[in-house]
Amino acid sequence: MTLFHKESYSGSREQNYESVIGQMKSLLEGESDRIANLSNISALLNQFLEQINWVGFYLFKEGELVLGPFQGLPACVRIPLNRGVCGKAARERATVRVDDVHAFPGHIACDAASQSEIVIPLLKEGELLGVLDIDSPILSRFDDVDQLYLEKLVQELTVAL
Repeated sequence: MTLFHKESYSGSREQNYESVIGQMKSLLEGESDRIANLSNISALLNQFLEQINWVGFYLFKEGELVLGPFQGLPACVRIPLNRGVCGKAARERATVRVDDVHAFPGHIACDAASQSEIVIPLLKEGELLGVLDIDSPILSRFDDVDQLYLEKLVQELTVAL
């Protein structure tokens, strides 16, 4: 069994993201249980990302998104694909980055503190597995660097799922 500790990230943002992707690969190595893996990845992202208040996964089941492993306050359990930022990302199978969730039509407010959000779909061989959802209490928290590296992380993650 490996003992983990909180990492101190001191490189550029890009280097730090690459480090986290490497840590994720180590966490996934040799483990095939989807829930265990998603639980560890949500914990890893929670300790890595600054200025966030929720990070986790919604899994695609029977035509809707169902709450999966996460870090943060209790969340909405089921999200139809025609609602919210998560629903849009799942429906369009594309990342959705929202600078101000209050200006997003149909936003589902699970945590009143959330101001911005990024949602990346988990796709494996064209099949929708779910989404990675990250909320922040800061307006415009997520930028192109976050999007690029979170998409890379999700690509690596879906290989292991």
